[in-house]
Amino acid sequence: MSAQAATPSSTSAERDARTITARHKRVMPGEIAIGVIIGRTSEFFDFFVYAIASVLVFPALVFPFVDPLTGTLFSFAIFALAFVTRPIGSLIFMAVDRQYGRGVKLTIALFLLGGSTAALAFLPGYETIGYGSVFMLALLRAGQGLALGGTWDGLASLLSLNAPENKRGWYAMMPQLGAPIALLVASALFAFFVSSLSTADFLDWGWRYPFFVAFAINVVALFARLRIVVTHEFERLFESRDLQASPVVPTVRAEGRNIILGAFAPLASFALFHMVTVFPLSWVALFTEEAVHRFLVIEMIGAAVGILAIVASGFIADQVGRRRLLGGSAIAIAVFSIFAPLLLNGGDLGEVAFMVIGFMLLGLSFGQSSGVVASNFSTSTRYTASALTSDLAWLFGAGFAPLAALALSSHFGLFASGIYLLSGAICTLLALWINKGLAASKS
Repeated sequence: MSAQAATPSSTSAERDARTITARHKRVMPGEIAIGVIIGRTSEFFDFFVYAIASVLVFPALVFPFVDPLTGTLFSFAIFALAFVTRPIGSLIFMAVDRQYGRGVKLTIALFLLGGSTAALAFLPGYETIGYGSVFMLALLRAGQGLALGGTWDGLASLLSLNAPENKRGWYAMMPQLGAPIALLVASALFAFFVSSLSTADFLDWGWRYPFFVAFAINVVALFARLRIVVTHEFERLFESRDLQASPVVPTVRAEGRNIILGAFAPLASFALFHMVTVFPLSWVALFTEEAVHRFLVIEMIGAAVGILAIVASGFIADQVGRRRLLGGSAIAIAVFSIFAPLLLNGGDLGEVAFMVIGFMLLGLSFGQSSGVVASNFSTSTRYTASALTSDLAWLFGAGFAPLAALALSSHFGLFASGIYLLSGAICTLLALWINKGLAASKS
């Protein structure tokens, strides 16, 4: 097939990407890495913009009929909805992938993600349409989750397959850079609007601008990902079944055990993910007198530390092995869970220490979590099994973390959040112990 020939299922963006790609015979791992980082940054930016608004905006805008704590818990319950609908989205978009191609699937999924996110910017409050505001918030959040299920493009697997054998850990960490980069940008945007506007203006219109930015980033990410997906190298791997979507039921039958273990292996990092991003922001906003924009700046510092730690994880994994790094990180997270509540409740210096140490551990563990997903599956099932594993890992490890941590902490004290984090570390260690072949060193 000619690089410029349009298949019946091609989108205009895909055809434009093919035109550019036709100038190159092979896409190098570095180019794949750029596409992966841009794609993941767009997804996580949507995620963090919504997460921050769940604390600063939605309790007052959508749930003003209850107290701030209950409103935040309601907001976190809707926040979790995307993680519930994400596996459903994967099932739907896998069928679209097999029927119409990956370019069509990505185009629909990213426009659904960007559209759902941008539509939130127009969300009317409870004072305007009553419980209709709650319904619209839940509907658009569910749309984000369905779309995230369709954004799985196999690029992380493609990157791993094209990486030099002694650099697998290094290239496995690259997709994970999108999370701290997105948090850095999202926190900066909200910190600017919170600090420069009155509370009334921020709740009226200021909070809406980051959601418009999210849609623009999604458009850029779509083209960056299509730039890789339409290459001959990607098509070759697709045709050889390395990146082909396999039917879900046979895949689960063949890889069910590995999917479950793969979902629990990164649970420590996924639980920590929300314990250093969404949950502490809610605790500071609800139970302290600290200015919210100041804590958002601390989150930006933590995100910068997370970027450095993720980069370090790639180097360390290639030296000592991915499984040892994940196990060591889980032990460190277990130890951190004991002291984390004391730090978060320890004033200005304690908060900074909590965020810096937390993001350092998150970067080291989360940096290799994408490598865990793809390393344990056969060639014919890798694409679908990896997507399902990722969906379940986010659902079990992260989806209900802010809700559970805030509910437990508000009733039993901040130490309860440490117990929740400890449970994630234990699950990771058990999963690695049960399957010693999972994420074997340098594999």
